[in-house]
Amino acid sequence: MGKALFVVFLLLGAMTGPAIAADNPDIYRLRQGDTVQVSVWREETLQRQVVVLPDGSITLPLAGRVEVAGLSTPEAEQLIAAKLKTYIPEPVVTVVIATTGGNSAYVLGKVAHPGMLAISGPLTVLQAISIVGGLDRFADESGIKVIRAKPDGQEVLPVRYKDIISGKDMATNIQLKAGDTIVVP
Repeated sequence: MGKALFVVFLLLGAMTGPAIAADNPDIYRLRQGDTVQVSVWREETLQRQVVVLPDGSITLPLAGRVEVAGLSTPEAEQLIAAKLKTYIPEPVVTVVIATTGGNSAYVLGKVAHPGMLAISGPLTVLQAISIVGGLDRFADESGIKVIRAKPDGQEVLPVRYKDIISGKDMATNIQLKAGDTIVVP
């Protein structure tokens, strides 16, 4: 009885997982540079830790090239399982995120330590500037901007630094997304 109930819950989770992920923008989506651990139940030879390539794909035995960038882990699991069905009847695939190497932002210009920042949780412009050591004394506080990639090009988001640090207006203390670049002239 317990085993049958477990199988029912497992199947319900597999059927509803991607639908929930597709409707929820807060679900983490795989990106280029992320490392994932892929395993197939009862198929030890198919277990792999792979990096999502710059083209958004991973390569696995039997499944071949699988485009996973932009997918949640349940969506990636379903896609890989579909590719494996030719070779394995009813494959149960698990995808676990090992590292979020593709989840980074950049700070350039007149800051103490420009460079890349790993985004491991919510991160705002002010927090990012703090992490890189703050503005240097020649920075133009009024010219700070965030450059964000969009499907149709790039978007430039102005940052009113003085308003943020004074607490007067926090609207431009933008929460960063993967791939954002803060430019401090």
